[in-house]
Amino acid sequence: MSFPGRKAPLLVVLVLIIGCGGPDAPRERKSPSGKYYGGVFSANESEELRSLFPLSLQQAAAHRIGAQIYEGLVRMNPQDLSIVPGLAESWAVDPSGLSYTFTLREGVRFHDADCFPDGKGRLLKAADVALCLTRICTQDAENFMFWLLQDRVVGANAHYASGAPATEPVKGISVPDDRTLRIELTAPWPVFLHVLAHQGCWVYPSEALEQYGADARWRPVGTGPFRVKSFDRGNAMVMERWPHYWGTDADGATLPYLDAVRYTFEPDKEKELEAFLNGALSVVYELPVGRTDAMRPDAGYAVQMASALSIQFYGLNTRRPPFDDPRVRRAFALAIDRQALVDSVLDGLALVADHGAVAPGLSGYPYELVRGLHFDPVEARRLLAEAGYEGGKGLPTVHLQVNNNGFGYVKVAEAAQNMLERELGARVITSVLPAEQHFQRVEQGQPLLWREGWIVDHPDPENFLALFYGRNAPADTSEPSFLNSTRHRDARFDSLFALAGRTSESSERMRLLALAEDRLMENLPFIPLYHERSVRLVQPWVKDFPINGMEYRDLRTVWMEPHGNR
Repeated sequence: MSFPGRKAPLLVVLVLIIGCGGPDAPRERKSPSGKYYGGVFSANESEELRSLFPLSLQQAAAHRIGAQIYEGLVRMNPQDLSIVPGLAESWAVDPSGLSYTFTLREGVRFHDADCFPDGKGRLLKAADVALCLTRICTQDAENFMFWLLQDRVVGANAHYASGAPATEPVKGISVPDDRTLRIELTAPWPVFLHVLAHQGCWVYPSEALEQYGADARWRPVGTGPFRVKSFDRGNAMVMERWPHYWGTDADGATLPYLDAVRYTFEPDKEKELEAFLNGALSVVYELPVGRTDAMRPDAGYAVQMASALSIQFYGLNTRRPPFDDPRVRRAFALAIDRQALVDSVLDGLALVADHGAVAPGLSGYPYELVRGLHFDPVEARRLLAEAGYEGGKGLPTVHLQVNNNGFGYVKVAEAAQNMLERELGARVITSVLPAEQHFQRVEQGQPLLWREGWIVDHPDPENFLALFYGRNAPADTSEPSFLNSTRHRDARFDSLFALAGRTSESSERMRLLALAEDRLMENLPFIPLYHERSVRLVQPWVKDFPINGMEYRDLRTVWMEPHGNR
């Protein structure tokens, strides 16, 4: 039981979920390859969810959960993030690269839910996929995903601009029959299949949206390996194995192996780590700051690490003073010693973002074309004086707004505040808010300086740079801006980014994106801080749970050896 406005302690929540079943019961059923069926995978997310509806799902935590409930035409392999079939068993691309034809699997069923007349999930049809893609191109308060298909799919822009309902078709999306879907592009797009793996392209039944309305964000219905059994917002969610799931393993054995997945929502990372060490959680993602001792190799659990395809940065409101002046923006950026932040605050579990927004490790990207950014307090003070704020005189008080969850966000902000005050004479106040309130204020353009983070939706530089593309911010500053929260607009950057989007030759496309990023580093609508190193602790009985740079999770093939904890 939970009470409005109160969170039950994490271990209490886990005990209530587990019940009185005692240790993990012996399990006899195995797949042909010897993998056990059964068991409950337990994880905690420190950020309270804002939505689980694909078109308004914006958090990494929500993605990790939603990926077990929903599916798209394709998905990513968690080993290497390559594209593999999803709801589409196959696809064909015409020689021009402009037309994609997908053949859907037979017998895929939506989860049982009360949005259906008899409570039983019905079979998936190509029209369901087409309608979900059309909704991306439809104006709606719950749709944050138009940027995915904007300028890319034939007729997408016209449909969105017209205000047409989702029931009216987009010219470039057609359904020849119940198992066939065709999508026409405006130009060849090398990363299109990866975009189709994005959560915005996940498929849900129209009945769910019609029945639940705005509550669809809390009542997810998909085709994935798990369906929601119970959801106590802010406390816990339990998902159970979907017995009619279409997937099988390499031996033809039915998936998933697990009986259930449970999530808790405890913001205190120390309590999360305690629960893991007590055996109540299967995994811990991101350690509390100062707890690298938990990574010891003799601990009896797996320590997994990967270079994250992510960026942590401070956004700057480029439409309001003093950050409408590029000299002030650069001065603030040069006054923060990011290496010191990584070494002294983050225990070295990050890489300094000294070459812009794009994380290192993306094959074929010419990072050397992007100008660097390094700690230079002398130049920072010179620029601030040139802008009319010598020694910080006349500079308004700046509130550095951060959310209260995550890997050291508050401690990093406090250290950055001290650096800005020491090096520039600026008056900076760190304002700490709950995550939902923080991001609402950011999207509404209220803070001048704020903490922002991005984990890529697909492993490509374009996905980082889309955060600063002018067409991804409304012209009207009174309207919320989700993707381009800095509201950055620059003719040269936008031109290079758009040209890269129309370029199919890989090396030239990468060169154009690097030139766009170099221009971004000249404008500096943000202060790049660091790229995280992903760290996970995984219980020894959890098997086939690979780590990757996106922290993309596919629990279909995770299995558990019998053990003393449930």
